[in-house]
Amino acid sequence: MNLNRLNQFFVPVLAVLLGMIVGSIVMIVSGYNPIAGYSALIYGAFGDPYYIGETIRQTTPYILSGLAVAFAFRTGLFNIGVEGQLIVGWLVAVWVGVSFDLPKVIHLPLAILAAALAGALWALIPGILKAYLKVHEVIITIMMNYIALHVTNAIIRSVLSDEGFKSQPIHESASLRSDFLDAITYHSTMHYGIIIAVIGAVIMWFLLEKTTKGFELRAVGFNQHASQYAGMNVRTNIVLAMVISGAFAGVAGAMEGLGTFGNISTKAGFTGIGFDGIAVALIGGNNAFGILLSALLFGALKVGALEMPSSAGVPTELVDIIIALIIFFVASSYIIRLLLSRLQKGAE
Repeated sequence: MNLNRLNQFFVPVLAVLLGMIVGSIVMIVSGYNPIAGYSALIYGAFGDPYYIGETIRQTTPYILSGLAVAFAFRTGLFNIGVEGQLIVGWLVAVWVGVSFDLPKVIHLPLAILAAALAGALWALIPGILKAYLKVHEVIITIMMNYIALHVTNAIIRSVLSDEGFKSQPIHESASLRSDFLDAITYHSTMHYGIIIAVIGAVIMWFLLEKTTKGFELRAVGFNQHASQYAGMNVRTNIVLAMVISGAFAGVAGAMEGLGTFGNISTKAGFTGIGFDGIAVALIGGNNAFGILLSALLFGALKVGALEMPSSAGVPTELVDIIIALIIFFVASSYIIRLLLSRLQKGAE
């Protein structure tokens, strides 16, 4: 058995299992029943059509934010600004949804593309600074998050809102909601965005694995000097990688604006989706299809946690502890890989 393939599939799985086991110990020490807690979590995520719909709805932006982070990782960049790019994409998607009244076949794609463009342009700035001035992208993208938060709040208050804190609702022609999904999931907030998210995963996989440009982007991520020696334009590829990453993040924002909420309101703080995307990408191994599964895990944890206080008396904060533990074990994957390597040698 190929050790690299073994690690790729089993290290994230072991990290999740270890996180759940240690989470059980935390529950026991805190005086809670872990079996009742996890049973409530699973029921709250998949117990009936409504919960399933809510889990899929929560999974949708996690997929796209995870893709945004992973695309940057795969090309040698750390786009920690996904949160800001998501907020900007959300704002622009709602603006298009509110300002125009077009046929749905034009209006909805236009709003999604506008969100992708907004996220891409927001990521263009750190991309250019990284490529041409060698400014570290982590510093710039962190600061751009705060700029995005406060600029969008100001625009909502002054341009989009009649109430001072919330925009007008988007037109039906720009909405991702559907009567069919509403009916089969007992009036959950699930929408067609999950299809777009899956298509996004396919696009990332195809672009990185099956195209010449994807090979160039990955090569620049592995070694910029060797790529330049081979005749690749390193600066252009750095900028392009950040732009594509930002586009995924912008579409994640569109899922919230056009699907879940149908509007945008001022925010006292970050949504957290962009930052959770970092964990989604890590657990998914920065693999497009692995991210689909890790995003589903995160969506189930977030939605299922809402059932834990009422059914098992377990505070939802324990779910955040479990997620943190899972991330810890993923970050400590060297130990897990070493263990798997020794087990394989022992078996041979």
